[in-house]
Amino acid sequence: MTTPPRRRRHDPLVSEAERWLSTHHPELTGRRLVLAAQMAAVASKMLHDGADEGQMKLVAAAVKEMRHAYRVFNRFRGVPKVSIFGSARTPPDHPDYEAASEFGHLIAAKGWMAITGAGEGIMKAGHEGPQREAAFGLSINLPFETNANDVILGDSKLINFRYFFTRKLMFVTHADAFAIFPGGFGTQDELFESLTLIQTGKSPIVPIVLVEGAGGDYWRNWEQHIRHDLLRHGWISPEDVDLYRVCATPQEAVDEVLAFYRVYHSSRYVGPRLVLRLKHAISPLHLEQIAEEFSPLLADGGFEQGSMLAGENEHPELPRLHFHHNRRHLGLLRRLIDRLNTLELE
Repeated sequence: MTTPPRRRRHDPLVSEAERWLSTHHPELTGRRLVLAAQMAAVASKMLHDGADEGQMKLVAAAVKEMRHAYRVFNRFRGVPKVSIFGSARTPPDHPDYEAASEFGHLIAAKGWMAITGAGEGIMKAGHEGPQREAAFGLSINLPFETNANDVILGDSKLINFRYFFTRKLMFVTHADAFAIFPGGFGTQDELFESLTLIQTGKSPIVPIVLVEGAGGDYWRNWEQHIRHDLLRHGWISPEDVDLYRVCATPQEAVDEVLAFYRVYHSSRYVGPRLVLRLKHAISPLHLEQIAEEFSPLLADGGFEQGSMLAGENEHPELPRLHFHHNRRHLGLLRRLIDRLNTLELE
């Protein structure tokens, strides 16, 4: 069943902005023209709403930060990236620092780029492997952390942020994986936001690996809390613990990230259908097994395999597995991706 396109409500300010943009930017057409007009109309609406100077300043600064960050990241489209989180206080001789540095070396050797903060500790360790050629530094203006580490200092991929929320947006939207090392409030905030966005379907599923140095018990204690205090009380679902992996070594973490993309490539929604793009088609027998094992993901119908659907415009060469997703059980969806990645290839 095809979902009819949603009718756009007429907005005089947007229409006026469209006319102006069409005159001054004739290259803008279609959906890009509409989106640009909507952004222009928001500024006018804020004035009409009586927004004060502080509110206007915040919105303007946030949009400027996002625009600059997207301009930097857009130069590296198609290159896989991992966001690395951890404490800025970790000293260079600490096992966690050594593990983060080793992880960065290993993942960079596979063609990945690293996104970290720009400070010391785990952030600098995450830069040491890829070095500045394959690293992004997302700096935040804080009274006690003002300088970038000497790996990323002066690089064009060092981006300075005033706001945590715009900085975190860039960590999340450009990450094909997350590698989390021990840290304090900030690290936990970044980890739980990543988990929450995936758990609620607000962000695509990507691998989240939890790593530390030899002899550490940080993640063992953290997972005990998750299972004893969250899972036991029913505050998360049993399959939610599949959204992350505790890895014993940096090599295991790298292997986990790479295995996630063995067969699975990417996903997107087309109307109510979730489309999983695959690097290889799966056999009819495997499709039957998946239909039986993962039926709780279905809102209606079944699992289908085929080519690009109408409404898609990326990776037309890849086969698809698609279904009417009920937008629930995202941990089970992670299990489905794991299952696809372990199937024998046709």
